[in-house]
Amino acid sequence: MGIYIDLRKTFDTVNHDILLYKLQNYGIRGTAYQWFKSYHSNIQQYTNINNVSSCLTNVLCGVPQGSVLGPLWFLLYINDISRVLPGENVKLFADDTNLFISGIDICALNNKCNYCIETLNQWFIANRLHINVGISKD
Repeated sequence: MGIYIDLRKTFDTVNHDILLYKLQNYGIRGTAYQWFKSYHSNIQQYTNINNVSSCLTNVLCGVPQGSVLGPLWFLLYINDISRVLPGENVKLFADDTNLFISGIDICALNNKCNYCIETLNQWFIANRLHINVGISKD
């Protein structure tokens, strides 16, 4: 069985603190780590429409879309998802997660699918990512 999961606003919801924690766990330290930390710290934004500006707001999450490093940071952020389901066939492509499961019969397959979906959902919650459960109107 194939389970296809699309994440909602993924690049916008990458939590900077979680990303920095994961970078340390991957062994990124010293000058490289300080550069990443500096890049994701003290970011502020505002909106200006018709010469009227909003207040400055701190940016605590998100990676720049369209940049060279944005997709790399996202992949480093989500890379450990395969550890939550060892032995299962989890495939990642940008913000799409695919899981392929087999079972000895339909009942076993159903139970395994439910377990895998719940386990992945807990990982998404812990990493502050959200499954896009909306129905496509195509």
